[in-house]
Amino acid sequence: MNNMPEPRRGRDDQQDRRDQGNIVSTISHFVDDNLTFVRTTRFRAASEIPARFIERNVSLRGRVRSVSDRGVEVEHVPVYLPVLSPLLSKVKGVDSSSILVHLAGVELTPEGRVWLQENLAPAQTVWLKLISREDDMLHCLVRRSQGSVWGRCVNEELLWLGLARTTPVVGVRTDSRIYWHLHKRLHRAEVKAERKGRGLWQRDSTWERVSRAILDSSVIRMMRRIFQKTG
Repeated sequence: MNNMPEPRRGRDDQQDRRDQGNIVSTISHFVDDNLTFVRTTRFRAASEIPARFIERNVSLRGRVRSVSDRGVEVEHVPVYLPVLSPLLSKVKGVDSSSILVHLAGVELTPEGRVWLQENLAPAQTVWLKLISREDDMLHCLVRRSQGSVWGRCVNEELLWLGLARTTPVVGVRTDSRIYWHLHKRLHRAEVKAERKGRGLWQRDSTWERVSRAILDSSVIRMMRRIFQKTG
């Protein structure tokens, strides 16, 4: 009995398991090595984006939904390949949810938030360079799309106009190359605004400085106290 050949069904089951393992392995390698292919998938939440995309700082295309105190609400719009798009599309008729995007390394002033609302209009196309993920939020470098040309980085533009301050990049190791690259890039824009006296770095005129110095002087303070006592 021990010398009888293995039942055919058992051999087939083992072969099926090996085939399934090979398929999973092949798909995994394909996903890792072909980010452009996977980029055609529509993401409806920050949690759906593969960690490898963020590690490689992949750029995704999106459409602005709104700008709020929390950040920019963006709908992900895949870069479809004409031949493959029918095969890669998800179920039709399902509305895409928006993804909350924070401008990486930037803290907006109230004026900066107003500027953002005026310059990132609903339905406008933007490109999101993935930097990190924090719960349901993505930290990104955001670029406005101007036809076939990429516009200026919104993060840098806000700093350059003096409408924001630099802040540590969330979710990125401080000893990493990308952290220092971003820090240098954003800090350069902030320094230019400070040197030019733009926005929050705006300097008072000579007359304003002199007037404030006079009003703050000890003589003026003494005269105010005298008038208050005699009033």
